Amino acid sequence: MTGRIEVRSVQGLLFVLSGPSGVGKGSVCRELLARYPRLNLSVSVTTRAPRPGEVDGLNYYFRSQAEFEAMLRDGQLLEWARVYGHNYGTPRLPVQEILAGGGDVLLEIDIQGALKVREALPESILIFIAPPSEDAILQRLTGRGSEGPGAIAARMACLGDEMRVLARYDYAVINDTVHRAVEKVAAIICAEHCRAGRYRGWNAGNG
Repeated sequence: MTGRIEVRSVQGLLFVLSGPSGVGKGSVCRELLARYPRLNLSVSVTTRAPRPGEVDGLNYYFRSQAEFEAMLRDGQLLEWARVYGHNYGTPRLPVQEILAGGGDVLLEIDIQGALKVREALPESILIFIAPPSEDAILQRLTGRGSEGPGAIAARMACLGDEMRVLARYDYAVINDTVHRAVEKVAAIICAEHCRAGRYRGWNAGNG
């Protein structure tokens, strides 16, 4: 007599990465996606202008304020938030389609958006990417050269409040180096897929 363990569902898992501005979320996501083809990045929509090197449809969907408001009215967004003077949101349909097809979805969004995703989809898995220090955040914000001193100061002023939200997440990963952060997030993804609750249990059979 033999038995086997069966997967409870083919539904994919939704992983949400967020953290303070400048913590390096994008770098962690890019390496994760390069290494794990099962992951599907959900591209967010924003009303801000593209930064140098950003491509519409790849980094973000860049839309006007009017276009963004139309998406809101039509219920096309899973979540949205206004951050540092611009709107950001997650298109609902692509996320639902990927999850239903058994693929995992990776969201790289701000802290407000992550908590709204948890409200809409309680089964989502929230991972907080934390900086090794306040100085590290300042260096990263200054180094990317896309914002002036006023914008950087505004982001730094929010850092304390953003860090206090960490306790509402499922996991926290310190991004001291991108490689180590990616290894830790990969371990989280593996562990979530190995949760006992995702399996039916032992089914005996003949053989």
